[in-house]
Amino acid sequence: MISGFSIARLPRIEFGTGAFKTIPDIIARFGSRILLVTGAHSLSQTHHWPFLLDQLAQRSMYWQHCTIAEEPSPVLIDQLVQTHADQMFDVVVGIGGGSALDAAKAIAGLLKVQRSVMDYLEGVGPELPYEGPAVPFIAVPTTAGTGSEATKNAVLSTQGEHGFKKSFRHDKLVAEYAIVDPDLLTSCPPHVIAANGMDALTQLLESYVSLKSNAFTDALAISGLQAVRHALIPLYRQTGTLDEHRKNMAYAALLSGITLAQVGLGSVHGLASPLGAFYPIPHGVVCGTLVASATQVNIHSMLARQPDNLALAKYAQVAEVLCQQSFSTSAAAFAALTDLLTQWTDELALPRLSNYGLNEAGLDHVIAHCRGSSMKTNPIVLTDEELKHILLERL
Repeated sequence: MISGFSIARLPRIEFGTGAFKTIPDIIARFGSRILLVTGAHSLSQTHHWPFLLDQLAQRSMYWQHCTIAEEPSPVLIDQLVQTHADQMFDVVVGIGGGSALDAAKAIAGLLKVQRSVMDYLEGVGPELPYEGPAVPFIAVPTTAGTGSEATKNAVLSTQGEHGFKKSFRHDKLVAEYAIVDPDLLTSCPPHVIAANGMDALTQLLESYVSLKSNAFTDALAISGLQAVRHALIPLYRQTGTLDEHRKNMAYAALLSGITLAQVGLGSVHGLASPLGAFYPIPHGVVCGTLVASATQVNIHSMLARQPDNLALAKYAQVAEVLCQQSFSTSAAAFAALTDLLTQWTDELALPRLSNYGLNEAGLDHVIAHCRGSSMKTNPIVLTDEELKHILLERL
């Protein structure tokens, strides 16, 4: 039986090798005044950057450029909006990893509004309703992980003991176009491939077992998990047909953004929010280092308290997809799944949380701030002790 479901707005998607070359013509549909938001260095060191600027010049387009060197903060977003608000841009184009795309998304939402982003962030400030208007936004990912090109939320963070990591979220922030060109992944170093790839895997897995999952998102999540299974480790090792591996990972990341935007995530992302706020831990590293431990705790908690939970059968299916074999019992499937995720965590050399300053004394502070929106769609409500076990496993 397929139950009813609702799918929120998505971007128009252009996917495939060479899709980057379509950007100038797509930009022209919105006007001739462009704000380009990119990462700090990686794009400018490729042939794609001079190509884009030459094409804009040939079309007599006006453009301004700002760079995002790290995960964007509300202060940075407000500064950039103030700097560029009088330019009357027709379109904002974000090209980069999740940080650049989130920043571009937030800037596009605020250029015409000219209020502080703090007025709209979930869980902090007055949480005013966002009414827009937003400047049209085009998202061009250069990494395969966050799926920000397909979501309506811009994640912003302030680091420190009293920091936060929260979303500016609204349907009007969804990109008009998501242009996904696997060739843009060529410049990703191995540690970025590892962290972002495990982020995509975690998003696919958590959305698949989410309390809000549905037949539509389940089909996408399974397809994405299959792509990760085929491509992540070979791409990290730089073995096999790299073009195909990049296509698979770009596809998986895109699907992970679609599914998380529709049905939410789980305990890994619940913990990732305070971890990324209180400590200088990259988001992909948090996801990659916690997904095996969190999966094991979710399964054990459901077996102990909710043995009829439908997510258990889903975890068994994920085991068959990722391990590429059938299992005679659920117990065997669960063990194989957590073993494989642990093996990937080790092989991809994902750092432990203590590398970034977290110690056992800081765990309660993290747990006290982890029960935000992502945790609410985890398939079972985890106790503080269970959450602490997840963190201790990767401390």
